Amino acid sequence: MQVVGVTTQQHVYVASRERRFRINEILIIEDAEHGFPCGEVVETSSFNRFIPLSLERNPLVDRKVWEGLEQVGFSLGDETIHLAKVRILEDIPSPVAVGASVRVPTFEEVRELLVPCSPKEGLVMGVILGTEDLRSGLPPEFEGIAPLYEKGKGILPQSGVPFIFDHKAMHEYPHIGIFGGSGSGKSFGMRVILEELLEKKIPALVFDPHYEMSFATPFEGMPEEYADAYASRTEILTVGRDTGVCFEDLTSNDLSSLLAAAGGNFTEGMDNALKTIHQEGDSFVSFSQKLEDLIGLAEREEETRETIRQKFGEGSRYERTLEVMSRQAGHPSSLRGIRWRLYRLHREGIFQKGIDPIVASLKKRRLTVVRGPIWLLTVFSAYLVRKLYRMRRDYLDAMQRGESPPEKFPPFLVVTDEAHHFAPRGTEITAPARGIFREVAQEGRKYGVFLILATQRPALLDETVTAQLNTKIIFRTVRATDIGVIKEETDITREEAERLPYLSSGTAFVSSAVVGRTVAVRIRCSRTRPPRAVNPFAELEEDFVAAQEEIWRVLVDFLPLEISQLNLHLPELEKALQRPVSFAEVQEWLEEFAQQGRLKKQEGPFGPTYLAVRS
Repeated sequence: MQVVGVTTQQHVYVASRERRFRINEILIIEDAEHGFPCGEVVETSSFNRFIPLSLERNPLVDRKVWEGLEQVGFSLGDETIHLAKVRILEDIPSPVAVGASVRVPTFEEVRELLVPCSPKEGLVMGVILGTEDLRSGLPPEFEGIAPLYEKGKGILPQSGVPFIFDHKAMHEYPHIGIFGGSGSGKSFGMRVILEELLEKKIPALVFDPHYEMSFATPFEGMPEEYADAYASRTEILTVGRDTGVCFEDLTSNDLSSLLAAAGGNFTEGMDNALKTIHQEGDSFVSFSQKLEDLIGLAEREEETRETIRQKFGEGSRYERTLEVMSRQAGHPSSLRGIRWRLYRLHREGIFQKGIDPIVASLKKRRLTVVRGPIWLLTVFSAYLVRKLYRMRRDYLDAMQRGESPPEKFPPFLVVTDEAHHFAPRGTEITAPARGIFREVAQEGRKYGVFLILATQRPALLDETVTAQLNTKIIFRTVRATDIGVIKEETDITREEAERLPYLSSGTAFVSSAVVGRTVAVRIRCSRTRPPRAVNPFAELEEDFVAAQEEIWRVLVDFLPLEISQLNLHLPELEKALQRPVSFAEVQEWLEEFAQQGRLKKQEGPFGPTYLAVRS
């Protein structure tokens, strides 16, 4: 292998007669003047000697490259030539020498380039593509730690150098974005990262709108001890059932944000009315009672006044307070808008519990999963992330001022899928959590609070947040607008951007300031799987067959069955199946089994009789 054609400080072309090049593999250029620089193969071609080279339409091969091949002894018309475009991975002052030899390195020669830390010190996420030839030289600590998975083949052995992400460097280069379309492996990759956080016992708050972030089910073929250990380090809570918002702790701004997110257009009039009514320390009962009485004074004044006087007495302080509030609260429609939103949140149970279980879980260094419908999570996250971030910030600020700090609160990560719902692009979209996600994105590094945000649509994610994601893991992406954002926000090359729509599931480009370059990675096999990781069509077939077999087992005891006598047997059928059944339902079953050939249908004067088919 040797350098051919025109060279620059950034790219060279390498040709070989015997060896085909692999995309993303690392090569060493034996140019002593430049310190034997490393390069990565970004594009490859092979030219068959039986096809005239002049007919090729490959941009790799221009006239200068042809001339360079001839100058170093390649015969364009008589032999097969393998050609690679190689990106230089080091800063060099001048182009490398044309004709310089090129070789595959040993692992030790490129160890610092490929592996920033040991597996115990970082997150083992997968295998670096193009490092297959380096596998034989791996030290024992890097072997067998990143098995792969291929559909139809199952779990496969580690095929190259493991990709280990130095998460401690996030202190300087914070936040991770995970981008990829449906079926690209994005959720798979997110699960792998969370498993690694569980391994390191790093506290993380995970918002789970899809109810799939459970780690108690082992991946088929994986040891069960992983799932057992992960399950013991995971706390799963549901908004409205296990956790929620302590109403008494809400400021007027907090409550305004919650109600704004609860639905529709939260007007300026509603915001003013709310801040007129809400007082520090209000409970849900006291606030809602004031709201109801103010609406009553506006719509049924005499009746409402009489009720208030019966309850609190003539000229009570409460009545005088309502008088003042009613003059400042504005139009009754604003009060009704507040009431509708308030009770919508109340019906979801969000005011029934506090965040104490979440705080306790994070202090124990657990992965804390918060579940709920997406709209409710966006509402709850606005309050929760702000509250937790403030706790962490207040603790560190007190320490730095030399004051007696409040109770110790650990650094933590905020993780969510569907991130564009939490921090959407565009000010015209109501997004209660966008402000706090922006604040954490810009300032969280100083306080040890980091983001891991996954989305199928990076083009819909807030620009400020996107710009602060120093590591971006990019799976298969098809939409041109999303690819455009990725090209603007990362250092991926033109060749890599062109490959994005065609990446196989589970393959990603990792563009990271931590790594210092874009790396192609095959994500390792996860050790656990979601509890519902079943093909929905297979699930449908299995459920249908199981239910049908249960019905068949019961019907057999009633054969032969005359349709005219069916009503007499319905109570017994219901008892056997332990549920109500109708005449039409049983008749439909009988017809289905007759069509399958399991029953024989015999017509008679009073209707058909169904008989078992003798085998």
